[in-house]
Amino acid sequence: MKRNNSPENQYYKTTAMPKMINILVLFMLFLRREAIAQTNSEILKMDLLKTEIIKMDSLLFDVAFNQCDAALFKKIISEDVEFYDDRSGLNISQANEIKSLISKCESPEKLTRKLNSCTIDKLGDFGAVQLGEHTFYVDGVPKGTGKFVHIWERNGKDWKLKRIVSYEHRPYKN
Repeated sequence: MKRNNSPENQYYKTTAMPKMINILVLFMLFLRREAIAQTNSEILKMDLLKTEIIKMDSLLFDVAFNQCDAALFKKIISEDVEFYDDRSGLNISQANEIKSLISKCESPEKLTRKLNSCTIDKLGDFGAVQLGEHTFYVDGVPKGTGKFVHIWERNGKDWKLKRIVSYEHRPYKN
């Protein structure tokens, strides 16, 4: 096979090929930068989501539950709440949840809750899921732990607790 060593072919090899390689390298760098920017944007969105859900958890428990703020509790709990509990079964009444909170608050023993840990992830455009573990205290003494799954629904800038699964309630162990 005979090689074409014409001056035109030599010119192409020495000028056009390096230009094409440079363009290809620049294009790859551009794509990499776009991918990193998109990844950073997703990380920022997840950080914001986690901050919002931790804030809602704090309002729900640190304020509404622990400090007996029934009005705030009603505002956070969805009207069509579903609460699945390993001890009491299913409750689908927002009014019953509020009554339960009021009854707890009228008790001479002060029942409070502290979040131990949780993970949060998005649920598409619907909202977020929060999985966690918490400890319950009676008069400041730890009495039990439990795990939970909360499904949070986003409506504009507002969050509502739509579904609750509360399970693995156990006596507190040091």
